[in-house]
Amino acid sequence: MEITVQPTKLQGVVIIDTAFVYDERGFFVESWHKERFAANGLTYEFVQDNHSRSAKGVVRGLHYQDMTAPQGKLVRCPFGRVWDVAVDLRMSSPTFGQWIGVELSAENMRQIMIPPGFGHGFVALSDVADLQYKCTGYYAPSAEGSVRWDDLDIAIDWPVQNPTLSPRDQNASSLAYYRQHPAFA
Repeated sequence: MEITVQPTKLQGVVIIDTAFVYDERGFFVESWHKERFAANGLTYEFVQDNHSRSAKGVVRGLHYQDMTAPQGKLVRCPFGRVWDVAVDLRMSSPTFGQWIGVELSAENMRQIMIPPGFGHGFVALSDVADLQYKCTGYYAPSAEGSVRWDDLDIAIDWPVQNPTLSPRDQNASSLAYYRQHPAFA
């Protein structure tokens, strides 16, 4: 099965369209193939798979792990629809503080690769949405951080108002605070 890799304005963040087949029985998609992805410059090694479910209007993020335990993510939505966001948190990057957003859904089978050095978040657009993501590093609570989903300096154009947030996301730091305490130099 073929894949198409589309670069974004954020160096290293790519959108991946994977060929898939629908028929009367359902569908088939090859969401990861080490050789095909490597042929497109994606040579990541994954060590952990995560799966979350969210109700409509739930925002999760903007989460990251610092360089003591860096973590990249290959993200897909196998059920429902989400609007997925990556934010550049690399202080030395010319696109620091900039973001991109893309809809991921069970219908479009699209994926996004978010390397270490970026914040990640999403909002569930359907009544229920599942997110699956392969991680390049293990979850490490001591390395985790978050930046506010609605930070005015980032100015993400979220397709939701008054989202449901976890206490962690309600208390996330601002980008201004992050600048003073960067995780990625």
